[in-house]
Amino acid sequence: MKASEIKGLTIAEIEEKLASARVELQKMELAHVVTPIENPMKIRQTRKDIARYMTILTEKKNSENK
Repeated sequence: MKASEIKGLTIAEIEEKLASARVELQKMELAHVVTPIENPMKIRQTRKDIARYMTILTEKKNSENK
């Protein structure tokens, strides 16, 4: 998901997507340990998505507090 798309979401929606992405990452990493997954780049992409969610969530929370 692109940063511009994430910025259009509410704080609650971002937190929900962040939680689901973390669960997905955990499942992918576990599956990759047991047997190599078909596309290991998905792990990297999911980590980057989580970072985007966290960054934009922090920006939105900081802008509300001002």
